[in-house]
Amino acid sequence: MQRNKLSIENMSSKNGGAVQNSKGFNRRRFNQWLAGSSIAGASAAVFGKQRGDNNHVAVIGAGIVGSSIAYHLSKLGVQVTLIERETVASGASHGTFAWINATWAKQPRHYHTFSQQGVNSWHRLQEELDLPIVWGGSLEWFASDSRQARLASDIAEQQAWGEPARMLTSAEAQAREPAVNFNGATQVASSPRDGAIDPVLVSKALVAAAIQQGAQVLERCEVLCVKHSSDHKGKLLRTSCGPIEADRVVLATGPDPAAVKRFGGFDLPQRSTPGVIVVTRPVKPLLRGILVAPGIHIHQRVDGRLIIGEQEGAPDNAAHAARLADRPKRFPNDSVADQHAQRLLSTTRDYVPSIEETEVDEVIIGWRPLPVDGHPVIGPSPADDRVYVAIMHSGVSLAAITGDLVARELAAGVEMALLQPFRADRVFDTKNRY
Repeated sequence: MQRNKLSIENMSSKNGGAVQNSKGFNRRRFNQWLAGSSIAGASAAVFGKQRGDNNHVAVIGAGIVGSSIAYHLSKLGVQVTLIERETVASGASHGTFAWINATWAKQPRHYHTFSQQGVNSWHRLQEELDLPIVWGGSLEWFASDSRQARLASDIAEQQAWGEPARMLTSAEAQAREPAVNFNGATQVASSPRDGAIDPVLVSKALVAAAIQQGAQVLERCEVLCVKHSSDHKGKLLRTSCGPIEADRVVLATGPDPAAVKRFGGFDLPQRSTPGVIVVTRPVKPLLRGILVAPGIHIHQRVDGRLIIGEQEGAPDNAAHAARLADRPKRFPNDSVADQHAQRLLSTTRDYVPSIEETEVDEVIIGWRPLPVDGHPVIGPSPADDRVYVAIMHSGVSLAAITGDLVARELAAGVEMALLQPFRADRVFDTKNRY
């Protein structure tokens, strides 16, 4: 069987600087994982039930959620085959702002509680794998007085729900982020537990650790159909790299509703939305945490790259709908991509005026998996209890805890209380929270 080395890109810092609070990212240990890890290429073999009944799980989708599930399953001794149509974290996880949070937008209370536990789980996972997470908190404000007043009310609710959030004065905010121009804002919301990651790097770290624990990972392997196995006790996956037998299948397929219908047998109502993400080349340290300013949000990775995301998506008109119909991840040409990059960089300079001329590394059209009620869908398919669905909003915030709880449900056959509100058989009410 051909085996290809798992590649990790953009690992080293090119500017010699480091952003606050990577919390001990150990590149030597990380590289040891990579040296001992490989991704299996195409094979016609059937990956059967080698560790006993009900103990082989095929995970479709190697974004940050699928990678976390694969890692946690393998840690529990479950035989895992992780299958990715392209490469690890090349889909929604590549085009996300990657903000770990449990802020005011996480409504109602049970979703907020789940998100709070999600932040806690990232700290636990960081300790396990020496992950590079920037725990710099976030600062947020709005342009209008009415929205600012509502933000203050939202922060009061956060405090009642156990978050150490609070409204800062302009002087306090300036002391927290000296390089930022707050443009006259008199109050700024602080959420000190927030963090940010490089989702591609972290997904690959999870996959590398899963491989060391015995998982098999197939990149550039497309699942064509999922059927009952010959004994009707498991599932048979027909793939472009051969048939795969498993006891259970997990769909971590992100913003692709067709995959849930094809492989899970039911319609999952989604309204996945696009947004532009700009990644710069490394620059000098400018930001300690996440900046959520009117019209834009920004954070700086450990390696010095700025990640810039727009708050407003594409205009709601027929022309844009036609351009986005096939869900492109790139703009049609470099010129159009650069126009969008310069637009976001211009807005960034309104709030971070000391930013120097910087080169753009990537301009991405990111597609968010977004069930219509704004909440994750986690649990067995209503049409087939051998198919388990894990479609997130928010994937980055919830990846660590979802991987842990889903693995426990599948490995032990138990139901985790935190996941009960997010089952696939619930009533989906359309909510415009995000």
